[in-house]
Amino acid sequence: MIKVDVFLQNDTWKKYISNPKKYLNNKLKIIDNTSYFFKKQKFKFSILLGGDKEIKKLNKKFRKKNKSTDVLSFPFYNIKEFKKQKKGIIYLGDVILNFNKINKKDFKNDFDRLWVHGFLHLMGYKHFTNKDYKKMNKMEISILKKIRKN
Repeated sequence: MIKVDVFLQNDTWKKYISNPKKYLNNKLKIIDNTSYFFKKQKFKFSILLGGDKEIKKLNKKFRKKNKSTDVLSFPFYNIKEFKKQKKGIIYLGDVILNFNKINKKDFKNDFDRLWVHGFLHLMGYKHFTNKDYKKMNKMEISILKKIRKN
């Protein structure tokens, strides 16, 4: 089971997705129902739906990059600690999405691509090496195929 808390920085998001929490929980149910791994564990994470200002500030503070970006992920655990978690609800961390970096012509698909990417970072996936990138990209494509069918 995967649950998400959604925090809106502004209502501009609702122009494209009227109820982001409901939208995301529907997508997460699909992931729950199609993945053996997620059925065994209970996960929770947060998503902040913001804009350039919020994400630039966080990017500068935590990554020392004074620029805006499309998605930031802040895992609660490092990979060793994450693997040790067994019981109860496992808090994965936080994902921040930038409204201004989402393709408005294909908003929901691009939104899905970004939150799934951020979610996978919370699950321990990285893309520093070509091998890591391929592994993460394969998982990202697999999840997107599942959630876009519905």
